[in-house]
Amino acid sequence: MNLKLAALLLFVAADAHAQKFDRAAWQSDFKQLKSELEAGYSHLAWFGSAGSGVDLPAMDRAATKALKSATSDAEASAALTSFVAGFHDGHLVPTSFPETDAGVFVEPPVPPTYANAKTACAAWGYSPGRVPFAWPFESLSGFSLIADGWFEPFRSGVIEVDGVRLGVVRISRFRSGEFPTLCEGAWKVVEGRKVVPSRSTVGDEVDLEWMRVFAQRLRQLKDAKVAAVVVDLGFNGGGNDLGDWVPRLMTERQLHSVPLLVTSGTAAAPYVETQLKALRPLLSAEPALAPASRIAVEGAITAFEARAAELRTSTCDLSWVWKEKRPWSTMPCKRLVDVGFFSGHVDWAAPGTLEPRAASALFWGSAADPMKGAWNGPVYVLTNGFTASSAEAFTTLLRDRGGAKVVGAHTLGAGCGFMNSRPPIVLPHARLAFNVPNCVRLRDDGTDDVAGVTPDLPVAQRPGESGRSVAVRVLEAVKDDLKRSGL
Repeated sequence: MNLKLAALLLFVAADAHAQKFDRAAWQSDFKQLKSELEAGYSHLAWFGSAGSGVDLPAMDRAATKALKSATSDAEASAALTSFVAGFHDGHLVPTSFPETDAGVFVEPPVPPTYANAKTACAAWGYSPGRVPFAWPFESLSGFSLIADGWFEPFRSGVIEVDGVRLGVVRISRFRSGEFPTLCEGAWKVVEGRKVVPSRSTVGDEVDLEWMRVFAQRLRQLKDAKVAAVVVDLGFNGGGNDLGDWVPRLMTERQLHSVPLLVTSGTAAAPYVETQLKALRPLLSAEPALAPASRIAVEGAITAFEARAAELRTSTCDLSWVWKEKRPWSTMPCKRLVDVGFFSGHVDWAAPGTLEPRAASALFWGSAADPMKGAWNGPVYVLTNGFTASSAEAFTTLLRDRGGAKVVGAHTLGAGCGFMNSRPPIVLPHARLAFNVPNCVRLRDDGTDDVAGVTPDLPVAQRPGESGRSVAVRVLEAVKDDLKRSGL
């Protein structure tokens, strides 16, 4: 091949490559991404505020510049994924791109029930998660294990540090699916009621048994005369509403839940409709509700109907977030609608004031009432950079309203994720898709808890330091704080 022909072929190949890369299409995808975030991302106004620590205008400029200079799909894709990662939101993450031409597959039928508890619990996905403590407390001299976390849920134990007895209990996830033994026990309870065990009926009972066993661990630590309980949430990535219910087991205070907001528009509308579907049948149920419960349910229905209307009409332009920062507390519109509290329509209900069926629909935290105050002494919540979502809800509720202190490292910062399932943002040319949160929980200072939790007693692993060494420093930090507090 002569040199002229080789040069021509290289030119043709380079030109073909350049034609494949469609910069305008990538820029169009970026524009769509921002538009959809403006319309449906619940934390956008917070990240547009001066207090969030995130500079959206700078992120926008960086992504715009990167797309302008990109020469390949890979570089353009990196620009968009880096832009999304810049929010540091553990729930705003890439997901699978939906393939529309993947074919039609017939889903095998789901059995109405299974032959026995072991088969059913395995089929429903109950399996052990991360059982060991975040730091190896169990390996330290003098640590006495109460429950191993494998065959007995919630690894826990007692250790004495300079004359101060401390209890440690592990919550690896706020999701009852971590414990197959609880599922098998719940199966037997449901069978005993002459009800066909199903994923739903067994699952409801498992959540209750989850809390009963955790309350038992707390009482065991109380019986062991510990001065304080350390709740280990390191690497706890969240879960479900148990993150709001379980703090009530650790204090005798009237633990009021936190305000909940959802994105206006269609993204969060199913959440409100779900609440109405649960509430309306109570008005015609037999036996009839007692007067106090009926009034409370009627009030909740009226409130949720008003919220449904507000979701349809409440809107504003958030495109300013790519150009400037504004104060969170004085924003005239955040594109968010108040839908009550993370615990339901009300933030608290005195035990016994509402019938159980009304209480469970109005204040979900009432599920914890029978176990309330299993421990009522000092509480320290151990966190790290992987503590997220419902684990952060647990942490902030106990810290802001329950008097607990946080030890360890700053949490991930995932905040409230999804109050109902919603389709992801899909970028057609980029073939990228992103899950987008639709709810916000507020801290006591009015800020969005997506910012994460800063520990009161910082203990971070040092370069080259062993986990056992960190475990010692965590316990020493708790012991020293107890002594300073005179406890």
